[in-house]
Amino acid sequence: MNSQPYSSTEKYVDTRFLAYRFYTETIEVSGMSALAFFEAGKASHKGKRMFWQNREKTFTLVGLGHAYTLSTTNQHGRFEDIQKDWQSLCKQIVNEEHSVQPILFGGFSFDPLNKQQSEWTGFPHAYFAVPSFQLIIKEDRAYVSIHLITREEETFREFEALRKERDKMIHAAQVSELASYNKPVVTEWQELKKEKYLDSVKKVTAIIQAKQAEKVVIARALKLKYEQALSPSSALYQITKEQPESFLFGLEAEHQFFFGATPERLVKVENRQAVSTCLAGSTPRGKTVEKDTELGEELMRDRKNRSEHQYVVAMISEVFKEHCAETFVPRKPSLMKIRDIQHLYTPVKGSLKIGSTLFDLVRDLHPTPALGGEPKQAALSLIRQYEPMNRGYYAAPIGWVDAQGNGEFAVAIRSALLNKKEAYLYAGGGIVEDSTPESEYNETWVKFRPMLRALGGQLRDES
Repeated sequence: MNSQPYSSTEKYVDTRFLAYRFYTETIEVSGMSALAFFEAGKASHKGKRMFWQNREKTFTLVGLGHAYTLSTTNQHGRFEDIQKDWQSLCKQIVNEEHSVQPILFGGFSFDPLNKQQSEWTGFPHAYFAVPSFQLIIKEDRAYVSIHLITREEETFREFEALRKERDKMIHAAQVSELASYNKPVVTEWQELKKEKYLDSVKKVTAIIQAKQAEKVVIARALKLKYEQALSPSSALYQITKEQPESFLFGLEAEHQFFFGATPERLVKVENRQAVSTCLAGSTPRGKTVEKDTELGEELMRDRKNRSEHQYVVAMISEVFKEHCAETFVPRKPSLMKIRDIQHLYTPVKGSLKIGSTLFDLVRDLHPTPALGGEPKQAALSLIRQYEPMNRGYYAAPIGWVDAQGNGEFAVAIRSALLNKKEAYLYAGGGIVEDSTPESEYNETWVKFRPMLRALGGQLRDES
């Protein structure tokens, strides 16, 4: 393994970081629950925790505390700013590790130019952190790392204190019985701006029929209320149990917690090999095998859904051609079936060109036509004008990158924002020329279902 921090093709160094030293120490530990380690950090690091598990369940990350945070107010260069700052920070790593790399975890807002007020008070337009304590579980082995990023020359006492805290949290995670969380009880729920949503679908459909755009994704929100403050650990427990076939993520920002179970990878880079997921066009799961197969076959034949899917395939393929020396795209989609929904699915693969990075792909892929529309800028403008909310981090990139430039980002759909005794859930659909407000409204209920179930809500057909 190449232990050189970040890509050797990147020469940028920000002098702001030259005074820092980036110390790391990693130990291998016997197996333990990632969720137990997340909960063990509650007392000292509440508001500064993170969680990630890939869809294949071959890589799990838990971060506790903030050794360093990266953010930016640059609306038009936020991807570049985070990438440059991370590269500069990685060049200050003093003692390189070979078993695991330091990881930067976080996400971006969907659209920094959306000026509507929102519930996303804790989340800036770009929010990333290097955890003070990092648990990585991969290939059935578990590693806990300490990260200390400091200007101080004498760090012995501080590092010893971190070691003691690390050992205490490892012990708690290994010997404490994992809590069995009950689902919270919803006391009230509200469809936010429902009539405005239905009207926006109608108006956007007319605009598409007038050939001013090809497709625009319009989303809406639900608000749930509870008697007690919601628990991030409980929320992760529920989705881990109910949505194991999805990417699972959680990110705290002060008293808010954004989490989800998304089926959609935006992009992954490993050893300069990139892969993305084209996921667009959906239908519910059937209650029997026969009905499930019938619905899937109908989806494969459906003109609207196949057209919607092809927009995504074409756009992602173009981005990969720009940043990859060679690309591979299957000729036709297959079906991805998860608990509540089945999607049309096409993977796109490629080998990164010299000079291209994971953040370059994230920047150019976001938002895909599955979450924004086509053409991209026209769709974003229409979303700002007609969508009755500010998406915050919903449908935006969330994920991680390590010190070598490897990493993975997912699209933060099937997600919810916990805000003390409130939860906000989000769902949307692609509007095309034959869309109707009623059909799009009904489709959102299918997409609300995973988070609604995890947070104690219940649809009529589940009662």
